[in-house]
Amino acid sequence: MNLLDLASLFLEGLVVLLALMIAVSKKRRYGYLIALTFAIYVFYDATRFLFLNVDQNLTSVLFLVASISILGAVWLIYRQR
Repeated sequence: MNLLDLASLFLEGLVVLLALMIAVSKKRRYGYLIALTFAIYVFYDATRFLFLNVDQNLTSVLFLVASISILGAVWLIYRQR
């Protein structure tokens, strides 16, 4: 794992925390969806950096969930008044 990989993982984790703060303190549902999306990214990147063998079907399902989650978040933001 190089420094750029570590920085990326740190920033993804920071996005998860900030998104949860949006969800909890600002009471915005899209915060949970953004947090879920980036939590999946953190999981995937962490397993890759730690050389853990994760089933390809699992990662495919997780990326589908992440895509649906961020689509839902963007839709909620778009519909916001």
